[in-house]
Amino acid sequence: MLKDLRLQDNGIPIYVQLRDQILAAVGRGTLARGAQLPTMRQVAVDLRIDLNTVQRAYAELEREGVLTTTRGRGSFVADVPRAPRNKRKDAHELALRVAAQAQAQGIALEDLTAALLHLKRDAA
Repeated sequence: MLKDLRLQDNGIPIYVQLRDQILAAVGRGTLARGAQLPTMRQVAVDLRIDLNTVQRAYAELEREGVLTTTRGRGSFVADVPRAPRNKRKDAHELALRVAAQAQAQGIALEDLTAALLHLKRDAA
């Protein structure tokens, strides 16, 4: 997984880039449910970033129910996604975050929509 992580100096905080890339890997299936992630220290050393940055990204992913962390064992992709409290509201909030990130990277919303529809077709 580490070889696929790419951090850019594009104004997006590093922990957000890291979080989003891990989320994308889970979404693509590159990181399967139950897969163990590299240790936070290993990620920090390999990417030459502060350990607190990695801890923040992992903590957000754990809060979102994407990761589970067991002291002494490590961090894993969650086996069962947590049930959203309000799917429509959660989807709207996610869409807002993704749209903002896309615009910050110069990606038109139409291109993002097309990419999402392509993912949907591939999953079917």
